[in-house]
Amino acid sequence: MKKLLLLSMILAFAASINAQTSDRKWGAGIGLGAYGTLNDGGLGLMPELYLSRYLSPKLDLMLKGDLGVYRSGLKSDLDLANVFLNLRYKLGDESKKFRPYLFAGSGFLADNNTSGLNFDLGLGAKYYISQATAFYFDAGYLNGIKSTLASKSIQDNLWKATIGMEFDFGKAKDTDMDGVSDKKDKCPDTPAGVVVDKNGCPVDTDGDGVPDYLDKCPTVKGLVSLKGCPDADGDGVADIDDKCPDTPKGVKVDAKGCPLDQDNDGVPDYLDKCADTPAKVAVDKNGCPIDIDGDGVPDYLDKCPTVAGPKENNGCPVKEATVETKKELTPEQVIIQKIKVIPVHFVSDKSYLTDYSKGVLEKLIKTLKSDKDFDVNMYGYTDSQGSDDHNIKLSQDRIDSVVKYLTSKGISRDRIIHQKALGKAKPIASNNTLEGRLQNRRVEFEIFKMK
Repeated sequence: MKKLLLLSMILAFAASINAQTSDRKWGAGIGLGAYGTLNDGGLGLMPELYLSRYLSPKLDLMLKGDLGVYRSGLKSDLDLANVFLNLRYKLGDESKKFRPYLFAGSGFLADNNTSGLNFDLGLGAKYYISQATAFYFDAGYLNGIKSTLASKSIQDNLWKATIGMEFDFGKAKDTDMDGVSDKKDKCPDTPAGVVVDKNGCPVDTDGDGVPDYLDKCPTVKGLVSLKGCPDADGDGVADIDDKCPDTPKGVKVDAKGCPLDQDNDGVPDYLDKCADTPAKVAVDKNGCPIDIDGDGVPDYLDKCPTVAGPKENNGCPVKEATVETKKELTPEQVIIQKIKVIPVHFVSDKSYLTDYSKGVLEKLIKTLKSDKDFDVNMYGYTDSQGSDDHNIKLSQDRIDSVVKYLTSKGISRDRIIHQKALGKAKPIASNNTLEGRLQNRRVEFEIFKMK
């Protein structure tokens, strides 16, 4: 009878694995413990198997079997066997790794003397090492069965303590297959393969309302309208795409986040005072065509761009033919000869003349002295280093140094017709190299003869 009972219990639990959550409703445990009687204090081993079923967040139903062996010494001795139907009351919740509980129930117990119905009760705890695997420990009391032996009524009430492992199994419905069951899933339509949080919703690392799988800037809080990316200057172009991230607020921008420049002159519309400048025309910092001689006629329309003249004469000066007729000459009749000479160059941020520059100026002086009808125009330039105001002043100082040297060599001041300090405008070489900047630090000359 004892062997048959043992075999039936093994068959009943052999296929069990265990579980105890609302998602994994089934579970099974296997453990080994010690037991003893409260009457004589004898000890024995008690292997255990159980099958459990989740009922609610607080209750599980358990079918449990125990065997008592070796109580009479280390020899094969089946002392008792029992099967219980227990309720397990959970004191914690399934979000915790450590989950204490109470248990109680009734069942069938058989020992060497008799068999019959009895009950048990106790307490224990589980500690989960993974979502479906836990260690468990419990201790309890088993009410004994009254029997008569040698005309003496006895009842072996038992205690037991068990340690073992529980394994959860079962599968809840998960429509979007994100690992969170439908009953817990607050975002049941999550696309396949998207990482989700414990609520089944796509992870949003920066908390900006745009889930990471749609967020172009998943670690920086941004705007929903810009796919989760920030827009520091508020121009409607995300910072990661913005080529001009410091655009003033309210300024209209292009797809790259840069201020609009409709005439493509390099000066944005919001700063451009001449927003309709023709293509490829050189402009100043205000976006207006350059007018070197300041006569009101821009260089691209001025037939005499280095000499001031009225607009009516295409920017060229007017020289009267005779006092009697005061007839205006055409631009072609005004200047009959132009001579370009080598410019002089300067040390960075300085206006004094080097010995080499003075040697270059000797050629200019010789040309001017060769014909008293020759006059000269001067244009001063700097490299790109320094502010605009500083460079304008520096280029004028360089012109003044040249004028002072020429007059010291006998050239009359009134033969210097036109001077223009242009700062860093019109570079003739790249400002990215030392050699290029040296070429740009210059004063240029234009020698001419008029009728």
